[in-house]
Amino acid sequence: MSEHVSAMTVTEPGGPLRLRRSAAGAPTGTLVRVTVAASGVCHADLATAAATGPGAAFPVVPGHEVAGVVAEVGERVAGRRVGDRVAVGWFGGSCGHCERCRAGDVVHCPEREVPGLSYPGGWAESVTVPADALARVPDGLDLLDAAPFGCAGVAAFNAVRRAGTPAGGRVAVFGIGGLGHLAVQFAAALGYETVAVARGTDREEAARRLGAHHYIDSDAQAPGAALRRLGGADLIVYTASSTAPAGELLTGLNTHGRLTLVGVDAGSLTVPAARLVMNGHTLTGQLTGTPRETEEAMRFAVAHGIRPVAERLPLRRAAEALDRLRSGATRFRVVLDTAHTPDAADAD
Repeated sequence: MSEHVSAMTVTEPGGPLRLRRSAAGAPTGTLVRVTVAASGVCHADLATAAATGPGAAFPVVPGHEVAGVVAEVGERVAGRRVGDRVAVGWFGGSCGHCERCRAGDVVHCPEREVPGLSYPGGWAESVTVPADALARVPDGLDLLDAAPFGCAGVAAFNAVRRAGTPAGGRVAVFGIGGLGHLAVQFAAALGYETVAVARGTDREEAARRLGAHHYIDSDAQAPGAALRRLGGADLIVYTASSTAPAGELLTGLNTHGRLTLVGVDAGSLTVPAARLVMNGHTLTGQLTGTPRETEEAMRFAVAHGIRPVAERLPLRRAAEALDRLRSGATRFRVVLDTAHTPDAADAD
C-alpha cells in the first residue's frame, strides 16, 4: 500500500522550505513507515534546512525528533506492529557490523544514519526509517511531548546520568534552552542540587519552576566564579550553542569534576592544561542515545513528571519555527504538529 503525503521540502541548495506532496512507497525489508504526529525543531535543523552541504541529496526533508504511530512494516521486520506508538531521533540506524556496532555502541557507528540527512526526515506526514531506530513511546506520554526525547531528551538524560556524580552532588546546567531545560529537570529529579546558568534574568523563574535550586546570570557575573562561591559543581552540563565560555566555567568545577559538552558549534575549546591535570577534571562530549536509552529517558520522564516545554506550530509553519530559533525568540523547544496539514499547492 502507498499513499500521498505532505512534507516540508527543500528542492535546491539554499532554497525555501515548501509544503510538497509526493508518494510514500510501501516499506520493504527491515524498514517501517511511521505516520508522524509530531516532529521537533532543534539547532541542527538550521543547517539541514539550508541544504547547502556537499552531501545534500535533494529533495531534503529535515526533522530528526519524530513521534508517531507505525503505519506499515517491511516483510523482514520483527517486534514492530501497525499501531505501535514510536519515536525516532538523531540516531536513525547503523550498519550493524562494524566494531562499534559489535561492541553495542551503535551511536558512534561510522555509518550511522540521521533522519533528514541520510534519508527524508520527520517534517512530514509520514517517515520511513529502519526498524532498529525506533523507540517505544510509553503510556502516559503524549506524542507531541515524546518527539523531543529522540534528540534533546535522551542527550540531556545521558549527560546527567552517565557522569557518575556522587549522590547529593551539585550539577550545573549552562544554557537553559531546548536542551538545558530538560537537563535541569533530569538533574533535579535524580536528586542533585541543581544550578541553572543562563544569560540575563528572564529565565530564572522558569528554571526554578523546572527544579533549579540556584540561578546564575552569566551576564552579571562570571559563571565559573559564581559556581565556586556556591561550593563548586561536580558536573557541568554544557548545552549552549557557543563553546566560548567553557574555559572560564572550568574554574567552577570541583576536584574530579566533569564538564560534559552537549551543545556545540564549529569553534574550538581552549583549556588550561595545568588546571585540568592538577584538579583531575574530565572534559567529555555527549552526542545522543540509542533507542533503548531514549525509551529509558521517556519512562523516567513519565515517572517523574518531566516534560519538554514547547511551542506547538502546524507543520506548514516550519520555516517560521526556524526563524524563531535562529533569532532566539524561541524560549525552549518548538514542536511541529502534523494534524490538519493542508494539501500542498505544488503537489507532485
